[in-house]
Amino acid sequence: MSFVALLVVGTYSAAAGLAAGGGGSVALAKGAVPARYQSLVQKWGNHCPAINPALLAAQLYQESGWNPSAQSPADAKGIAQFIPGTWEAHAIDGNNDGVKDIWDPADAIPSAASYDCELAGYVKDVPGDPASNMLAAYNAGAYAVIKYGGVPPYAETQNYVKVIRTLEKSFARPVGRVAPSKQAATAIYFAQQKLGTPYLWGGNGTAEQGGRFDCSGLTQAAYRTVGIELPRVANDQYNAGEHPSRDELLPGDLVFFSDDLTNSRAIRHVGLYVGGGYMINAPYTGSVIRFDKIDTPDYFGATRVTEDGAKSLPTALPENRPEA
Repeated sequence: MSFVALLVVGTYSAAAGLAAGGGGSVALAKGAVPARYQSLVQKWGNHCPAINPALLAAQLYQESGWNPSAQSPADAKGIAQFIPGTWEAHAIDGNNDGVKDIWDPADAIPSAASYDCELAGYVKDVPGDPASNMLAAYNAGAYAVIKYGGVPPYAETQNYVKVIRTLEKSFARPVGRVAPSKQAATAIYFAQQKLGTPYLWGGNGTAEQGGRFDCSGLTQAAYRTVGIELPRVANDQYNAGEHPSRDELLPGDLVFFSDDLTNSRAIRHVGLYVGGGYMINAPYTGSVIRFDKIDTPDYFGATRVTEDGAKSLPTALPENRPEA
């Protein structure tokens, strides 16, 4: 039996019987929200019962990718992507400086939470989950939610609600243990076949590239073999599922590394965990795909990839606003 197979079998045997945890207050996953916004999201994510910090974080990430200078072709602006008319009607002065600034996260994040809570109030008597009804009202309008007695039967709205509720799990610190992956063994098998392949910056494993990969190209290709399409770069792959703690890692988890342990957007490296404290990864130019230990000072955390988690990630975020 191969080294990888022994690690996989041993680690899964030790983790047999894991189950998802129960309830409790919602805390943010370590580093998932950039440190400079974490206190704002934690505070305003508890603004009303229909929202929580992880749900608010999921909305903000989906809208702008934490970019306070984001501007869309539809003229949505800032970290919360308000259009000017909605901002005019619903903005609040979150930092009490006398100005409601659409570009200032200290105003935009509280305004996003306040607007969510306004919408939740409009649909508070509608049956079903208050958070899902609020999100549906955000997408389709409160009247549609009231008319249909819940999330309306519009494909766009149903997908929007599903995406945010799935991303919410990625931003929440897990309560209890994260359910094991069903696709991990196949992803590991793919990566195992690439051991010894020279590293290539930007490598996707194409024939033109000689079948070479960089770190996130390798993890993307490994999960593509099980029908899961991950984003191309490591810091986006971090949000493709829930985040097991170090002592809960299982083979197939993605493990991440960063020079800033407070901000998932600063992640610079990813590997595929195989058990026993080891990963398969494509480290750097001049190296080959190989086993490395994960317990290093720059270890950031891990993600247990799910198909829904990967599908929920934004594929096109707004650009930086042009400078005046």
